[in-house]
Amino acid sequence: MTLFWIICAAILIVAVLFVALPLWRGTSKDNSVARDAANLEILRDQIAEMDADLKNGLLTPELHEQGKRELQARLLEEVGNGQANQASNKPHPLKITAVVLAVLLPLAAVGLYLKLGNPNAFVPQMQFGAGGIVRDEAGLQALEEKLAKNPQNPEVLLMLARSYVELGRYADGAKKYDALIRLVPDEAMLWTDYADALAMTHNSLVGAPTKLLDRALEIDPNFAKALALSGTAAMERGDFAAAIRYWEKLMQQLQPGGEDAKMIDEGLRQARQLLAQSKGGKMAPALEQINEPPAKAQAAAGSERITGTVTLGAALKGQADPDDTLFVLARALQGPKMPLAILRKQVKDLPVNFSLDDSMAMSPQMKMSNFDQVVVLARISKSGNAMPQPGDLVGMSKPLALGTKGVKIEIDQAVR
Repeated sequence: MTLFWIICAAILIVAVLFVALPLWRGTSKDNSVARDAANLEILRDQIAEMDADLKNGLLTPELHEQGKRELQARLLEEVGNGQANQASNKPHPLKITAVVLAVLLPLAAVGLYLKLGNPNAFVPQMQFGAGGIVRDEAGLQALEEKLAKNPQNPEVLLMLARSYVELGRYADGAKKYDALIRLVPDEAMLWTDYADALAMTHNSLVGAPTKLLDRALEIDPNFAKALALSGTAAMERGDFAAAIRYWEKLMQQLQPGGEDAKMIDEGLRQARQLLAQSKGGKMAPALEQINEPPAKAQAAAGSERITGTVTLGAALKGQADPDDTLFVLARALQGPKMPLAILRKQVKDLPVNFSLDDSMAMSPQMKMSNFDQVVVLARISKSGNAMPQPGDLVGMSKPLALGTKGVKIEIDQAVR
């Protein structure tokens, strides 16, 4: 960035010299000497004529002498006026113009650039869109070694953050995003991705992730991913009116009829339904009656089906009652965090063999087959509410491709 401003300053100096120097040098030259010489020559000619007239008897000696004195007096008067004018000359207008342009050109150029240009064009965050992802331990180790040599390198931090999240190491990814926002505090994308990684770590967007999303929207009120996740966070905490506001604003940016627009529109429909039902004092049937689908429906499901087993960690067994509700759900790795498929059991059924597919979707537009990768989340709810609550016990898978089988999820964390 410093080099950029140095180059700009050099170009401005050249431009100012190119314009102002010719004006400064272009002032009209002083012609008083040439004028005096011409007047002297005229005086000589007139005196020569008077001498000839005296010789030829056309002038008397008295008139001849009087005429010479008058010519000499007039010449002295003109020379004196020229010197006075020269002494009282004001600065030449061209020189004034040169000085004014030398001052105004840099000011105007910098002002226009700050108004119409992008002052952040050469800072590191402009390269973030191209941040790569490493999917092997050797690559991660190489990046960590590179970061150790230069801990302030934002590109390496971003690659590590994205790579850790891609590999399901959400806590590590969140730490790198935390370091990134300290280096580049005015990039909405970083705050949003940090919130997403932190939410995946704690299995909820409520709390600290929501604050990060709020900061992202302060920087860029129209940042699409921040709007989408903020709507989901509002749904999690039961603030359906806020979810509607976020998603309605997001819908204005999406292409009508596109897949993203369809998903957000379905989310809006659910939020409006839940808002209406909450005002009437009733829970949404979709959240009250989530049960395992019949075998016939499972058989009809396609290749998107993900299967596996859920177990409860030994350290948490004393915190769960047999009749506590167990939710097993799939949600998109990227995009709205609304469940794509959901299964309801009880703690006494553990370990639970689960199968999630499109037949278990809560809406036609929010199905597993609409996404490339999903995450399977298992949560024990004390309240029986599908919305996460403090004290719930959770476990989560790594990002999964559709059709993955034999997934093992251990419930090993508590929601705080």
